[in-house]
Amino acid sequence: MRRSEFRELADHVFGPALSRTYTHDLVLEDVGGMTAEQALEHGVAVRSVWTALCDAMDVPESSRWEIPPAQRHR
Repeated sequence: MRRSEFRELADHVFGPALSRTYTHDLVLEDVGGMTAEQALEHGVAVRSVWTALCDAMDVPESSRWEIPPAQRHR
């Protein structure tokens, strides 16, 4: 998983405004008590950060990984 995929999934799952808030402000215990942005900057695997964020926000597994093709930014 790349950072661009992380951002795209976060925008899809949480919405653009909330995804920014969650990644910058929400402390994730599963990645050492850092925010998602801090964890990524410290080299934590993107997939691990995404999983920690989804776990913290109780995102169901079925909603974490797939963006319908019509909703993709590419």
